[in-house]
Amino acid sequence: MSDEIEKIPREREAGLCPCKSREIYAECCMPFHYGRDKPTTALQLMRARYSAYFFRNADFLVSSMHPASRWPGMKEELETHLHEADWSFLTILGTSKGGPADKTGKVEFIAEYFSDNERSELHEKSRFKRFKGQWKYLDDKG
Repeated sequence: MSDEIEKIPREREAGLCPCKSREIYAECCMPFHYGRDKPTTALQLMRARYSAYFFRNADFLVSSMHPASRWPGMKEELETHLHEADWSFLTILGTSKGGPADKTGKVEFIAEYFSDNERSELHEKSRFKRFKGQWKYLDDKG
């Protein structure tokens, strides 16, 4: 394996997290992506999901979905479409509930991306719900 290929993961871990938390990726969303830790708030899960889209991590996106919102073939569909957008910026507009003691929560955000060299944005009010004690993304009907 070349030095360049080995260098990329280390640089990613040492760089700022794409979720715009101003924290290092290795200390922010990476532990969630690799199953070393679980988000304690809906906002943490939302940021981790954005970073998963940024890094095209279909496994995390599926595992962080509430079972009531999953569908057969979800992972394959995600893998097919994850490369269609290059995510560039995340702005959190607000939260409602979603704290360590809550069972539900909402996060409103704008995620900017490029698709076919055109800038676009996704404005969403996401709903989150705990499942077996863990935060899961429910839907965008917040």
